[in-house]
Amino acid sequence: MIEHALPVRPGELARPGSRAAPHPALRRFVRGGYAGFAGPHGTQVVLPATAAVGLIVKIEDSAHRPPAFLMGAHGRHIVLDGACAPAYLQVFLRPIAAYTIVGMPVSELAGQAVDLLDVVDRAGATMLERLRAETSWPRRFHLLDQLLLERRRTGPRPAPEVRHAYRLLESTAGAMPVGRVADEIGWSHKHLTAQFTQQIGLRPKATARLLRFDRVLRALDSPDRPRWSRIAADAGYTDQSHLVRDFHLVTGVAPTEFLARISGSPPVPAAG
Repeated sequence: MIEHALPVRPGELARPGSRAAPHPALRRFVRGGYAGFAGPHGTQVVLPATAAVGLIVKIEDSAHRPPAFLMGAHGRHIVLDGACAPAYLQVFLRPIAAYTIVGMPVSELAGQAVDLLDVVDRAGATMLERLRAETSWPRRFHLLDQLLLERRRTGPRPAPEVRHAYRLLESTAGAMPVGRVADEIGWSHKHLTAQFTQQIGLRPKATARLLRFDRVLRALDSPDRPRWSRIAADAGYTDQSHLVRDFHLVTGVAPTEFLARISGSPPVPAAG
């Protein structure tokens, strides 16, 4: 699956040297899995990922961004200033899980990098220090499990209505109108937007756009890639020009340029 890092220049792809599945109790909280990166990385254009929240822990320091940070959900591509750290660990938290792990309104993270030490307690800070001091990727992943399991145990839970609203959007790949979602859960449009944004990180309409675009990325990742007109229609776009506008918004480049940049092995998330 095409994930959500796009290099500024073709060939500048960051690939993890190590991967791991999270603890079974965390699998519904994490998108994809754990990834460990080591080696030089260039400046990256980071694509939004259906309102997922990135959690990045640097194993080696760099002059850019804190040693451990959260990258809030964003509705369009962003360019991270400066090269990534030489080595870092990364995981993306699913939208309906980030509120619990972060323990604060996810809207406060939107579109920015927030120092993880401003979020965790003293025990969490100690765990992060131990993780950064480890020399083994499996041990680092194990310590990340422990940190996230504790956050899961003590963190707040999204409102049932917000969870249901997100699942309605997710199950329809963003095709269900927000007004209909509000009617389905019994809230006003205004109240749904306020609560959803606070606990998911983006407004329902922006989240629906990313879910729709995620369907496009899945189609591009298919061995039997359909024509652009079919991709646009299947994903619910009114026409190809509508798809092209979203491509520029989400990736910063035109569809053909995007395909040229991901030719070969698909890129994976990179944000360190």
